Amino acid sequence: MRIALVSDVYLPRLGGIELHVHDLAVQLRQAGHAVTVFTATPADSPATDVPVLRLPSLAGVPTSIEALRLALASGEYDLVHAHTSFFSPLAWNATRLAAELDLPAVITLHSLPAPDGVLLAWLLAHVDRDFGPRVRWTAVSEAVARRLGKVLPHRPIAVLHNGIDPVPWRQSPVADHPLTVVSTMRLTQRKRPDALLRTLQQIRHRVPAGIPLRAVIIGAGPRAAAITGATRRRGLDWVELPGRLTRFEIQQLYRSADVYLAPAELESFGVAALEARCAGLAVVAMASGGVGEFVRDGVEGFLVDSHQAMAEVTAELLTDAPLLRKLQAHNRFSDPVMTWPTVIDQHIACYRATQPALSAGFLPSTA
Repeated sequence: MRIALVSDVYLPRLGGIELHVHDLAVQLRQAGHAVTVFTATPADSPATDVPVLRLPSLAGVPTSIEALRLALASGEYDLVHAHTSFFSPLAWNATRLAAELDLPAVITLHSLPAPDGVLLAWLLAHVDRDFGPRVRWTAVSEAVARRLGKVLPHRPIAVLHNGIDPVPWRQSPVADHPLTVVSTMRLTQRKRPDALLRTLQQIRHRVPAGIPLRAVIIGAGPRAAAITGATRRRGLDWVELPGRLTRFEIQQLYRSADVYLAPAELESFGVAALEARCAGLAVVAMASGGVGEFVRDGVEGFLVDSHQAMAEVTAELLTDAPLLRKLQAHNRFSDPVMTWPTVIDQHIACYRATQPALSAGFLPSTA
């Protein structure tokens, strides 16, 4: 199958969509399909593992889609798979062009709309009107699918999870280390790093003073300076802010970590939490997002409804060594549902469902 993956954002920029689209392209190519990524993200040096067409853009917004139009009209692609957040003009244009060219198209929403997001609901419904009846909407989690289904009640919404290879995350744990809480995020208001600092402060108050604690908040973003300042003002000298780390560096750090906190209330899926779960960390997350699709209460971690509850549950977990070891062992030695072989099967089934020509008899390209 010849697939055009379209994403406004892509490597070398780092983020959930960027990494997922790259990993998806790699996995599809390994499964024998021909894949090209179309993006508005510039790069100084070309990628070598995945073909990428970078369209002209200004501040990440495409200034011309002519190259995309010509590529999709060339007959070289069997399907367009666009990846969208709440503002993704390139992905929207690609989906519209596919509809105009009678080319099968799938569009995946990677963000979780707020329940009262009236303006966003109007925007998504407005964009959808240009797509035509054959475009297939999907979401990265059941949580996103439910919200999107309310916005587009006439559309069936399938779920295409993000994927993971658990093996690289299963590093040998470091036996002798202080109890360590970690979180990995882009430091933006939507991810709620400020609330995380308040949660950490409450955890320290609840855990006996004689028990050493360490916390690490990994990531960069527009709130970085404010979070650094707030950490100093609150006297959180046990909280480390190393900035952005590579996947390998995060894997090494998780060897000496115990609990992962996911404080975002609008977490569409939670790739970082899934990585931590595969590394053997107990996960405590907000129940309102997509993390609940791979974290069950008392099995992989806990789901909570408030930041106060997150502090309470985490403090109890850090002071209950048998329970903590039980969750960690389960996570370290069991695979989640979202491993790449399963996720790729989901994608191919979805692709084939877009048109009879892409049915079970279609032979994948090995180009």
